[in-house]
Amino acid sequence: MTLRIKLLLTVLLAVGLVRSPGVVAEVKVGVSDWTGWVAWYVAQDQGYFRKYGADVKLVWFANYSDSIAALSTGQLDANSQTWSDTLGPLAKGLPLKVVLVNDNSAGNDALLVGPRIKTFADLRGHKVALEQYSISHFVLYTALARNGLKPSDVNVVNLSAGDAAAAFMSGGVDAAVVWNPWISQIVKSGKGTPLFTSAQMPGLIPDLLVAQARALQTRRKDFVGMMRAWFDAVAFIRAQPERAVAIMSKVVSMSPEQYRVFLPGTRFFDAAANQEAFDAHNPKALVNVAPTIAAFLLSNKLIDGQPDAARAIDRSLLDEALSVGTAPARAPGTP
Repeated sequence: MTLRIKLLLTVLLAVGLVRSPGVVAEVKVGVSDWTGWVAWYVAQDQGYFRKYGADVKLVWFANYSDSIAALSTGQLDANSQTWSDTLGPLAKGLPLKVVLVNDNSAGNDALLVGPRIKTFADLRGHKVALEQYSISHFVLYTALARNGLKPSDVNVVNLSAGDAAAAFMSGGVDAAVVWNPWISQIVKSGKGTPLFTSAQMPGLIPDLLVAQARALQTRRKDFVGMMRAWFDAVAFIRAQPERAVAIMSKVVSMSPEQYRVFLPGTRFFDAAANQEAFDAHNPKALVNVAPTIAAFLLSNKLIDGQPDAARAIDRSLLDEALSVGTAPARAPGTP
């Protein structure tokens, strides 16, 4: 090799345009501001990735939708995203795989109503503020269907979550679907109470780790290690919630006191919960809730066709994570 070529390679290596033979880039995983995903930073902070030999780089996205686009275009190896936001890319044939459930919203999303509204029958004809086509809209869609109402029975006012909360607090609308911390703020103000929450729709709002199929082939060991690190992180959160809150609140520039409100409404999924979520015999499994979610997306023309959810679900990594070495850590007091 000539001196000129050696110098050129040295420059290229320095700016990252080529890799030296022994260097392998880390698995890039998108993370955005949701409690079940911010918990990945607990795994990082406590050294669990290193413990299980997972070479992982968490990539923060201030805008959640940008992370979905980054995964779909191959800029990420995996992303933290909802099942509903994964069905769209699957309907287009993107080779994505669901490998882990991080959490379910278990009260962090709610339909709040003022004192004049006591029942769903009272809600008929009223304005409901929410972010259209978001999880909030899906919560309303589910709540109405379960209580004998149609979407046309209410008047949806399309506002961001913060603006929806403000409109409700000022009396501009009669109801709003928002998430924490706005739920807590509204309830504490005495101006609203939950008529329906995500705790009443278990399994329907799963937050996931979704990976590129090719990344699973080339970096399988890292993904298996990452999943084992997740189970340790969940055990840590349950055993030491105050320390976990301190770690997570720092990521999103909130105080621990402000962030603490998110934990009760988040059901973190450990190994056992993941096994249930990937078990096709379980009515609340990913494959079984997908048609309900897809029906909402199709009715609002948010996806172009019926996604093949079963094909996208890959539990083989979960099985491998639970079979190698010692079992993942459990929180004290759990069986």
